Amino acid sequence: MFFYCYNKAMILGIDEVGRGPWAGPLVVGAVVLGGAQIPGLTDSKKLSKKRREELDIIIRDQADGIGLGWVTAGEIDEIGLATALKLATIRAVEQIKTPYHEIVIDGTINFLENTNKARFVTTMKKADLLVPCVSAASIVAKVARDAYMSQQDLLYPGYGFGSHVGYGTAAHIKAIKLLGVTPLHRLSFAPLASYRISESLKPIKSDQPTTKSIGDAAENEAANYLGRAGHKIINRNWKTKFCEIDIVSTHNSIVYFTEVKYRREQAQGGGLAAITPAKLRQMKFAAEYYALKNKLNNTDLRLAAISMTGSPPKVENFLEIF
Repeated sequence: MFFYCYNKAMILGIDEVGRGPWAGPLVVGAVVLGGAQIPGLTDSKKLSKKRREELDIIIRDQADGIGLGWVTAGEIDEIGLATALKLATIRAVEQIKTPYHEIVIDGTINFLENTNKARFVTTMKKADLLVPCVSAASIVAKVARDAYMSQQDLLYPGYGFGSHVGYGTAAHIKAIKLLGVTPLHRLSFAPLASYRISESLKPIKSDQPTTKSIGDAAENEAANYLGRAGHKIINRNWKTKFCEIDIVSTHNSIVYFTEVKYRREQAQGGGLAAITPAKLRQMKFAAEYYALKNKLNNTDLRLAAISMTGSPPKVENFLEIF
């Protein structure tokens, strides 16, 4: 029997896909159906691929709000699956702009605990069978993740990602033994642990300053620069085993996460040239993880970078990135 809220059902349903695969992202779906009544909604695993894709189109057309929270394999390796589930849920919920009065999460764990959404949450076993908006969330997350894994066949031929979508099937195991692992693989999972050890033995390239003293001087000057601009420094060299942030500061109720990049000479391209798309993703993850650990709810978070040159180091540019 379905769980309904009478009148207009402004319930946010949440379900995850991709908890168990050896490769690929974890995806959390979040859906507010509102007044939409869509026949055939159920747990996505009970539907054929064709039917899931048909319902996905209908859900996207009729639902009041849809969000998808993605966490990559690399992020899962860094923070662990439990924290990744929380992060993916937060990312999904942040995309919902339509109002709702209740959140139903499939399962027994409140992944929004310690956030300002926690009081709205009901956890329910088999909610993807009983609550239409949770069924819808499971469907859109499953269709999105499967489509993504099918695309990876083009980037990593020979693995069969389009068929097993990252699960540890016999064909997948055979491909790993033959071809090795890819960036999609979760090396923190026990069956792939030996590959993580071999990867860790490879030389690590670093774009950090060549001497600690110059690096310290650059960060000190960067912090002084921010202080002169009215920032209050909260943390310096904030590190966990997962990530690090050079400077965390506040200014006008905004929390800034600033990366300090030093180049001895301007001819080297300037420090901001080191903020590659990959580095930007790392910075975004570090800021989100800091906010999660420090319970920064409904806070404006900004990524920034300070480019420095010369000896002694001087600030060349301060750039708000994102």
